[in-house]
Amino acid sequence: MGKADSYLELSELLAAVKGTVAEDFPLPLWVKAEISSWSPRANGHCYLELQESRRGKVVAQSRAMIWSWKYLSIKSYFERETGEQLRAGITVLVQVKVTYSELYGMSLQIESIDPAFTVGEKALEKKRIMERLQKDGYMDMQKELALPRIPYHLAVITSRSAAGYQDFRHHLLQNPEGYIFDLQLFEAMMQGADAPQSITAAIQKAAAKAPDAILILRGGGGEADLACFDDEALAVAIAQCPVPVVTAIGHDKDVHIADMVAGKAVKTPTALADFFLDIYREEDAAADALMVRIRAVLSRKLSAAELSLKGLDARLQRTVQARLAGMLRKAENAASRVHLAATRRIAAVEAALQKAAGRVSKGLLRKYSDTAKLSEAALHRIKFAAASRHSLAVSDLALREARITATDPRNILALGYVLVTGKDNKVLKTVKRVAKGDRIGVRFSDGSVTAKVDEVYTEDIQKVYIA
Repeated sequence: MGKADSYLELSELLAAVKGTVAEDFPLPLWVKAEISSWSPRANGHCYLELQESRRGKVVAQSRAMIWSWKYLSIKSYFERETGEQLRAGITVLVQVKVTYSELYGMSLQIESIDPAFTVGEKALEKKRIMERLQKDGYMDMQKELALPRIPYHLAVITSRSAAGYQDFRHHLLQNPEGYIFDLQLFEAMMQGADAPQSITAAIQKAAAKAPDAILILRGGGGEADLACFDDEALAVAIAQCPVPVVTAIGHDKDVHIADMVAGKAVKTPTALADFFLDIYREEDAAADALMVRIRAVLSRKLSAAELSLKGLDARLQRTVQARLAGMLRKAENAASRVHLAATRRIAAVEAALQKAAGRVSKGLLRKYSDTAKLSEAALHRIKFAAASRHSLAVSDLALREARITATDPRNILALGYVLVTGKDNKVLKTVKRVAKGDRIGVRFSDGSVTAKVDEVYTEDIQKVYIA
């Protein structure tokens, strides 16, 4: 055919393409693609751009739309099942009907969407993140940090207006035991695309204050609201934090990567408060148990000391009594010996005097018998002199006996004096040998006691107060 006969009208060409598309794709198809743009309109329709990328390069792209009579049901179903909003940047599996328009070209009319595929993609990406964190050693970094025995300075990362934060404060600070904590709030966005960066910045600020622990808490929410806690960069920031990090994110069914890399993870803000209160309660119980053991040991030691002291008192009393008895026996023996010696001395003196008197008398009689000059007066003087000598000897003997009697300990004690012995059981003659707390023995004329010295005075008039 010549050129004049070979051309087609554009409408004819596009109509042929339209017919071919309709013939080749008569039924809806399932297509995997990434939503690159998302544009809901006021009239209820939603216009999208779908694309496929390989190694960061777009290899395919197409327009798509969801008509208003399907948009709300598809959107609600997807968000209810996945917990995530339909938005740009997520990969979806959509059922599309291929359409072609001579004016607008090819487009994909979305009939349905499979939320299970998106959930699986999210789980797969989460698994990939965890594998990378594990490979690089981030999963165990926080596990090597230990909380202080009694954590007091706590840095809290959350939103000030969050209900979970208020519940945490009330439960922790209004505890019935009266435990005291120092809380410092570092505010951050706790959901949305900017939340990971906001939380990371708050972690860095909190760590600079060197608290005992950093707490990241958020109350419950949908899966989309909590998706930021599966962010890889946030997980790395938590793992590398030099301060122990404890998380309380979401409800019981939620487990996030942030929980896995943290040093400790609990489920709710209230459980987080209980975690720290339990630490204090355990320390309280340990202190009470230690006090009971200390009291028991002290009681046993005091009882043993009392028994030992009683034994020492008894032995001291027996020793003092034995020493006093020995001293008394020695004094009695000495007095007996002195008395016997004095008696013998007196007898000897009397015999000597009598013998001397007899010799004198005989000599005088012989001397004066011849001369007959011995008179009764001279004889009287001689006898008087002999009697005087005798009286002086008797007086001297009586004086010696009186001195011996005066130094007899029993007579001294009978006058109201006492005999005091020290801790070495020797007689005390000076207060310098006595110290506060010493045990002393006191001997009376009718018995003895033991005593403990409370005070010692060394003034001119010394006073020893006995307990």
